[in-house]
Amino acid sequence: MRRKIVYIVSDVEKSLAFEWMAAHFKSHAELFFLLIGKRQTALISFLEQTGVRYQVVADEDGASFFRKWLTVLSLLQRERPHVVHAHLWRAQLMGMTAAWLLRVPKRIFTRHHAALHHEVYPTGLKWDKLCNRLATGIVAISQNVQNILTQWEGVAPAKVHLIHHGFDLAYFAQPDPQAVANLRQRHGLPARGPMIGVIARYLELKGIPYVVEAFKTIRREFPDAFLILANAHGVYAPVIKKSLADVPVEAYKEVIFENDLASLYAVMDVFVHVPTGPHVEAFGQTYVEALAAGVPAVFTLSGVAPEFIVNRKNACVVGFRNAGDIASAITDIWQNDALRENLITEGKRSVQSFSLEHMLHKLEALYA
Repeated sequence: MRRKIVYIVSDVEKSLAFEWMAAHFKSHAELFFLLIGKRQTALISFLEQTGVRYQVVADEDGASFFRKWLTVLSLLQRERPHVVHAHLWRAQLMGMTAAWLLRVPKRIFTRHHAALHHEVYPTGLKWDKLCNRLATGIVAISQNVQNILTQWEGVAPAKVHLIHHGFDLAYFAQPDPQAVANLRQRHGLPARGPMIGVIARYLELKGIPYVVEAFKTIRREFPDAFLILANAHGVYAPVIKKSLADVPVEAYKEVIFENDLASLYAVMDVFVHVPTGPHVEAFGQTYVEALAAGVPAVFTLSGVAPEFIVNRKNACVVGFRNAGDIASAITDIWQNDALRENLITEGKRSVQSFSLEHMLHKLEALYA
């Protein structure tokens, strides 16, 4: 008899990772997705196209957290899974408590946040600790998260499984040229450079104002420079828009959402990801994606980055909250052909350990 696996996922619009996992485990197990959030998303469209069973606990219905939890409990009782694997905050809390009450044999969640409840929202820490106790296994997506779980929160090391995010690396390395051209036209991106790219929500901890200030410096030397700010929404938007106020509108583009990540990376000459502290990112998928796409990058070291990023070997590393460092690194990459080519070559080589196959193999072992 095939194992029945229920994935509980909250607040996801589009996720290549869940698409890849759904496609794989559909043929290896009896798979069901329980989605908490919007009634219509790109992920739901993918599940429908691939024939994966799912049900939505929709925010549009206006139910309270408790009523949503009762629905989750009822659905798990109906499905009677061998494994529940929860992803993201609401799914983690609803999923672990409901699965524990029903005595689901394997109660697993992936810890997608790092020190958020230690440093920003301390009221959430008690719920983290509750989920830690109720789970039979916790997936840490980086050594950073593993250390927070075991050293800061006292989770037994045997309960924590280090499984890095896995990626279809070819997807990023081999974008379709026509799709790239279509994306450039769709967003009105000029054929000039350097094209500097950011993919990050508008949150204080993502360090975007420092990128904007660096960009202003860059434009003094390279007037044709252009800035792409993708995933451009979030609570810090007023601050970022104020920072952009003295940047000419023809010099930057805010992209709220873009489905075609491979093409988005392909239009960039330099990628920048500069979270403001070492514990900000739990993983930081853009660290891997940008290098897999062959885009020279400027990084601060957060999340998974300290595990594989080496300054001036596979990326340029800068200090936290330092616009001057960011501007200097971008300039260096743009002007130094040898450095740029080496970053591209070594960047692609350094992400090979983050293959999709490696992650799926570890998950299969965890579910067994």
